[in-house]
Amino acid sequence: MKRLLAALLVSTAAVPVLPLHAQDAAFECSVEDESACLNQWFESKFEEELAFSPLRQTALGLRTDYDKIDDMSVEAEQEQLEWWQATAAEMESTFDYDALSDDAKLSWDMWMFRKEQAEKAAEFREQGYILHQMNGLHTALPSFLISQHRVESEADMEAFIARLGGIGKAMDQLLKRAQDNAAAGTRPPRFSYDAVIAESKKITSGAPFETEGEVGETSALWEASEGHLAKLLADGTITEARAAELREEARTALVNEMAPAYARVIAWFEQDRPNTDEEAQGVSALSDGADFYAYRLNAMTTTDLTADEIHDLGLSEVARIRSEMEAIKGQVGFEGDLQAFFTFMREDDQFYYPDNDAGAQMYIDQAQEHLDFINTRLPEFFGILPKAPLEVRRVEPFREQDGAAQHYRPGTPDGSRPGIYYAHLSDMRAMPIPSLEVIAYHEGNPGHHMQLSIAQELEGIPKFRAQGGYIPAFGEGWALYSEKLAKEMGAYEDPYSDFGRLTTEIWRAIRLVVDTGLHSKGWTEQQAVDYFLANSPIPEAAVKSEVRRYIVMPGQATAYKIGMIRIQELRAKAEQELGDDFDIRGFHDTVLGGGPVPLNILERRVDQWIASVKAG
Repeated sequence: MKRLLAALLVSTAAVPVLPLHAQDAAFECSVEDESACLNQWFESKFEEELAFSPLRQTALGLRTDYDKIDDMSVEAEQEQLEWWQATAAEMESTFDYDALSDDAKLSWDMWMFRKEQAEKAAEFREQGYILHQMNGLHTALPSFLISQHRVESEADMEAFIARLGGIGKAMDQLLKRAQDNAAAGTRPPRFSYDAVIAESKKITSGAPFETEGEVGETSALWEASEGHLAKLLADGTITEARAAELREEARTALVNEMAPAYARVIAWFEQDRPNTDEEAQGVSALSDGADFYAYRLNAMTTTDLTADEIHDLGLSEVARIRSEMEAIKGQVGFEGDLQAFFTFMREDDQFYYPDNDAGAQMYIDQAQEHLDFINTRLPEFFGILPKAPLEVRRVEPFREQDGAAQHYRPGTPDGSRPGIYYAHLSDMRAMPIPSLEVIAYHEGNPGHHMQLSIAQELEGIPKFRAQGGYIPAFGEGWALYSEKLAKEMGAYEDPYSDFGRLTTEIWRAIRLVVDTGLHSKGWTEQQAVDYFLANSPIPEAAVKSEVRRYIVMPGQATAYKIGMIRIQELRAKAEQELGDDFDIRGFHDTVLGGGPVPLNILERRVDQWIASVKAG
């Protein structure tokens, strides 16, 4: 059904379906009407775009295609690319760009940006790592069902079970892509293969799977299934007899449909493992690797900065932040050089919670306290505030990794499902207390939760902009900017917490150096680890996890600092030009009030806001 729907969408897109005003030869739009008609067209196209992804529909709180998993094949990706190209051609032939309002022109440019991004990505399909340890789809799909597929009715439970089986088909499609890319010479390093094998075994261990596992262990997906059935029974929604039937259907979907697909993934990755690089290499070693990395830098930063320019910027930022760290070292009275202070921060027990479940809960509780504080300060710095609630949670056991980075998963636009800040807490020695506060602001408010929730809740702009997806330089740049903003808001009263803030900032500056070092300068994994440890107090387990992240996600790590610096530059420009008329709430609302955009379009929005303030 999903493939049929996607094919129908593409076939109709190939012959432009004109908006009503364009079909009526006697109707001519004024400038304002042309913009309104274009926005109406965007809404209809956004509905078509959503039809390609049942999972995205669920993420937005919709229950359409609730029993389906996305088509993960190359063919489906190509169909969507052709749809983007057809809609762009339709837009150009139907509407007059010069007759549009400034905001409608921005929407037009955003639509073309999305189309061009899809085209560029298609050029480098063979260079992509399909399954790897950084929240790859083998773990992301089960996690998505557990956290985002709500079950409030018998039909919802039936859809949940259908999706359990559908994961099997998706994994077979992803395995085919991994095999094809391997045949073309593209394989992630051996450590990534090992992670995929281990995680896939975890997902399919315990009840109801007939695989190795501790006695009494229950798989996360089976636990979720039982939880849904228990709630439906408690609510009187289903009978005991129907619950038994659904339980058996869920067992069948897991054991007969999903588990065999994971077994095929495990078997092939184990078989192909000897062909991988034991010593990891950057993507420049791949066919067309240099061009692929240049594409990745452009896609992640939305700039034309070269690898050399980004590397040099990283070196200068590392030097600047080290000087600020020296100042705090002196403030707390530490005797010794900065490297000795790093060792002290990395090793002293006072900077860690106990390495057990109680310590993990202490971490979560403390993060929530910091977020409760910052929420009281938001109205002084923002006119637009998020409506969606925020929760702090520990990552599910089957995908939890020692030292892996925390992350955020958005809620729904209507606030019915909260945004979730996830923390990896399997190794508390990789989760130092001084960095706890700043990471909470980055992932929560005023960082990712605020930016993404506001975007989803925006009214008056096309949905494809408000809910259109992730632009790394914008989203990660904002989250890093928000870490520094929190200091203006009264956070980091403890100097060690303020040092933690600088730790995460230098972390992102180090990324500029290390990512480009790995992928354009031939650095080894150990060189990257050594540079990281020499310039930050981040625990070694976290550093190793970070470096391996950069290896399998080339360029992504550069988005943070590039985006932050650009937002800071735009704010400085606005402050200089507006003087006493500068309003921090107006600036922040301008940055967040247009949805995620590439950095050149963000600059345009800020320039327009400056002009409007000057005009009174």
